[in-house]
Amino acid sequence: MKLYCLSGHPTLPCNVLKFKSTTIMLDCGLDTTSVLNFLPLPLVHSSRLSKLPGWVSKDGAVILEKELKECAGRVFVDSQPEFCLPERELLDLSTIDVILISNYHCMMALPYITEHTGFTGTVYATEPTLQIGRLLMEELVNFMERVPKAQSILYIPNYFLNVCFLLVMEVWTWKRCYNMQEVNSALSKVQLVGYSQKVELFGAVQVSPLSSGYSLGSSNWIIQSHHEKVSYVSGSSLLTTHPQPMDQSSLKNSDVLILTGLTQMPTANPDGMLGEFCSNLAMTIRAGGNVLVPCYSSGVIYDLLECLYQFIESANLGTTPFYFISPVANSSLEFSQIFAEWLCHNKQTKVYLPEPPFPHAELIQTNKLKHYPSIHGDFSSEFRQPCVVFTGHPSLRFGDVVHFMELWGKSSLNTIIFTEPDFSYLDALAPYQPLAMKCVYCPIDTRLNFHQVSKLLKEVQPLHVVCPEQYTQPPPTQSHRSDLMLELQPPPMPYRRCSVLNLPFRRRYERIYILPELASSLVPSEITPGISVATVSAVLHSKDNKHTLQSVPKPPPVPPSKKRKRVIEEPPVMLAPKPLLSGAVALEAFLVTLQKHGITEVKVEETADGHILHLQAEDTLIQLEEDGTHIVCDNEPLRTTLRDLVLRFLQKL
Repeated sequence: MKLYCLSGHPTLPCNVLKFKSTTIMLDCGLDTTSVLNFLPLPLVHSSRLSKLPGWVSKDGAVILEKELKECAGRVFVDSQPEFCLPERELLDLSTIDVILISNYHCMMALPYITEHTGFTGTVYATEPTLQIGRLLMEELVNFMERVPKAQSILYIPNYFLNVCFLLVMEVWTWKRCYNMQEVNSALSKVQLVGYSQKVELFGAVQVSPLSSGYSLGSSNWIIQSHHEKVSYVSGSSLLTTHPQPMDQSSLKNSDVLILTGLTQMPTANPDGMLGEFCSNLAMTIRAGGNVLVPCYSSGVIYDLLECLYQFIESANLGTTPFYFISPVANSSLEFSQIFAEWLCHNKQTKVYLPEPPFPHAELIQTNKLKHYPSIHGDFSSEFRQPCVVFTGHPSLRFGDVVHFMELWGKSSLNTIIFTEPDFSYLDALAPYQPLAMKCVYCPIDTRLNFHQVSKLLKEVQPLHVVCPEQYTQPPPTQSHRSDLMLELQPPPMPYRRCSVLNLPFRRRYERIYILPELASSLVPSEITPGISVATVSAVLHSKDNKHTLQSVPKPPPVPPSKKRKRVIEEPPVMLAPKPLLSGAVALEAFLVTLQKHGITEVKVEETADGHILHLQAEDTLIQLEEDGTHIVCDNEPLRTTLRDLVLRFLQKL
């Protein structure tokens, strides 16, 4: 069993597991942190960005003035943003049989895998994962296509990369965004599954999704054969939020547990961050400023809106408009209300009252929350300030958020509140410096922290744990914090991008079925109380990784013929199998038996495997070992007698 690691980002994983003749990809996350090296894509012309100077090298030479721009001491690429893809050279991706998706954030690289590698397999995901993943891909494509750029980073020559920060960022793994045709083709390969549903792969293994508690439809996966079990735990949460709670009991008795997708903010309490979010929002609105919340169009925004629903009246914000701007805003809000069976119990019960499970439905009905596909059209005529705007993208490199950064960034009355943990807020803000608006960092990450995962592993007790190497050591900025790492016995097996692990267990058993007619012909013999064995002569038939013992076919009768048949055409003679021997030869009892038959001069020598008996008068050796007995004798009648004496102590099967 081997594990191939194709991603270096622990919360956007992409691994390949080879298990019992099947090749299984576990997630295909897209590392979007590469976009922080690019200039923002403004929806309207930005004179500030267009006037940025070209990058000047240390020797004073201006290199690639059109492609590279300098802002506040940082160098940025002025072209269409590109994304860091999973590794594609470590193994032949066309050999992948299935792809298992754990949540909608971990499927964003799917079109790159299914459309450009020769992939012909099946993708398995839950319905919310598929539908919300489609929305996120559609939104990403929309963000890119509505602000096209002619330049490409691929035009930067190799000699420059040797002296530039881009080398560290593995620029050659970056690619431009896919299009909607590729998205639709990729998602057509997805087969929907439900929690605990067992899917058989080629008769070799079964895969089954379990609720991970992180987001709508998010899953951990069980991959098992009849005698081996692998658990894949990715993006899980034990906190009480809107999804179904995490299924922990099904993870027990795993031979190997592959762990990834832990919280990126282990020291930040999500409840505390929600409190800071609300208080900073209220302070800004009361001072007459606007609040900008860069966010994804699904996920944490549901919890933010629910928190604000409870907070608005008590904070006297009832007249403040809240805007949610995204090409898929309407679909996202609607999907969250119709996936009732994937929600926690409290929200499921509301559906049968009937009430909408999320309170943002009421916010929309009362016009406190309005959603728009973009800043153009109805929004421009209905927009009023001060207000709160939720929009994307959290990287601040594309989407409607770029317009609001340019619009509100010059006033200290306004505030930007970061709630998504995927991007460094300082790097996100870098191309907008100098910036007057206030910045508040309230990252809300509900995934498992190190304390929670340590407790979980003690309960489920896997034999071996495999995880990203980042989890086996403290964060670089907090090297003294040994509590921010996994300390297990035995130690976890770490992996990094492009590493290949031989997982530490061997397949020992295989299940074989026996046909009823063959089973009825067996004659069991009891070798010890309660244990019987039987010999069997059969034909092993294997198909689709299922093995069956069938009766040996009888040779066809020979038709009478006057002509002489050649010897090789005669049917083979089926010889009866020799009986098998079971048991052990007791030394003392065997010596007594030899004496009764007149053999008295016996010298006994103890060996590592048993005993050697030297019959001195007969010049014969008898080796008594645990798994066999050997008689060395030139006298054939004596050898036969000794053999019969040995057989008295053994049982014939």
